[in-house]
Amino acid sequence: MMDWTDRHCRFFHRQLTRLAVLYTEMVVADAVIHGDRERLLGFSEAEQPVALQLGGSDPAKLAEAAGIGAEFGYTEINLNVGCPSDRVQSGTFGACLMRTPELVGACIKAMKAAASIPVTVKCRLGVDEQDPETALDELADAVFAEGTDALWVHARKAWLEGLSPKENREIPPLDYGRVYRLKERWPKRFIGINGGIRTVAEAREHLAHTDGVMFGRVAYHEPGMLAGADEMLGQQPAEQVDFAGVIETMADYAARHIERGGRLAHVTRHMTGLFHGLPGARRYRQILSTDATRPGAGPEVLCAAFSAVELSPAEAAA
Repeated sequence: MMDWTDRHCRFFHRQLTRLAVLYTEMVVADAVIHGDRERLLGFSEAEQPVALQLGGSDPAKLAEAAGIGAEFGYTEINLNVGCPSDRVQSGTFGACLMRTPELVGACIKAMKAAASIPVTVKCRLGVDEQDPETALDELADAVFAEGTDALWVHARKAWLEGLSPKENREIPPLDYGRVYRLKERWPKRFIGINGGIRTVAEAREHLAHTDGVMFGRVAYHEPGMLAGADEMLGQQPAEQVDFAGVIETMADYAARHIERGGRLAHVTRHMTGLFHGLPGARRYRQILSTDATRPGAGPEVLCAAFSAVELSPAEAAA
């Protein structure tokens, strides 16, 4: 989710779910060590719980970056072993690391030694011509041997040769059964599943076989679906999201961001899909996509966009 799940996106998503863990976009270890840390790692306590996702393949650098992330207050450090982009291939990390499980294990060992918070891994079933039955077991064996606290599996292979990053999210077939078999093999370890899961109802089905479910782009494009996450995670009684309250909170947040020199669109670009499928959603999107990007646009634009949405009586009364 590079360039997507920034701090503004996470603050917004936190208004829709109190319990789900939110993940940062992947940040390269070298950038954490040498870059502008406040810009790269800064977040609001209101976003918690938040996991920092790191990219890299050098155990020493990843350990240093993990320690920095822990000091910043993140609740989890996640190592990305699944991203298939050209950028990570040129740096020999991300999904490329599926080929070197021993190195991934060494990275986890170093990160665990440097950070007192949970250290987790997100991976694919395998890459290119690898056999997912063998590749996933080898990766899992390596990271669990070094104490990783959780393994999140995107239930697709990645084809580093021949497919674009977008195609890698859509073309390789999903194989949820392979992730289920991994969980059967490691019944006492946390194994979560990711990939192609579009609704809370689907997530419930996967939770019968795994320990957790990760939403990706669907939660970005249709963030309203996150309103059902807390009930799934055991909140009793379920609380209905107050969408008017969400808009009011985000308008206040945007106003503060603008006062610090930011632009309204930095915040609202993450909110265009909030009312997906509801009457007025198209007009809402149009206003945010046009008026919110104009110079000098203020939070009143967000309020005007919301006025175009027709909520059900139950939603309006929340």
